[in-house]
Amino acid sequence: MRAVVQRVSRARVIAEGSVTGEIAAGLMILLGVGRDDTSTVAVSMAEKIANLRIFDDDQGKMNRSLLEVKGSALVVSQFTLYGDARGQRRPSFIAAAPPEQARKLYEEFSDALRRLGIPVATGVFQARMSVELVNEGPVTILLDSDKAF
Repeated sequence: MRAVVQRVSRARVIAEGSVTGEIAAGLMILLGVGRDDTSTVAVSMAEKIANLRIFDDDQGKMNRSLLEVKGSALVVSQFTLYGDARGQRRPSFIAAAPPEQARKLYEEFSDALRRLGIPVATGVFQARMSVELVNEGPVTILLDSDKAF
């Protein structure tokens, strides 16, 4: 599982002309599901992100988590995070999970965040979406469950 995690003051996703998810301060999470991912990986990634210390404390140091600041999460499925463009111009998406598996784990990831007490908004799975956000910092973290980076 791969995630692009951005600290935001606000974010929203629009699909088919309507806002489908919107948050104030918190995290914008673009989530890619790989072929070998499992429910255990989804829960583990949710816990890691919820506890990632990338929010400022009283001294201005990144020392607080999403849970500590009581922020929200906007989770958007993005299979293109598994695009492999090494040695070619057109990315291959063979490492991305098939849609049925990806949808299940995307939903399990979002549910795991909710069980931790985080308000979660989402995009629309397999839809063409527009994502708007204000990245604060800017802070952007790349995560990979296989620790590829």
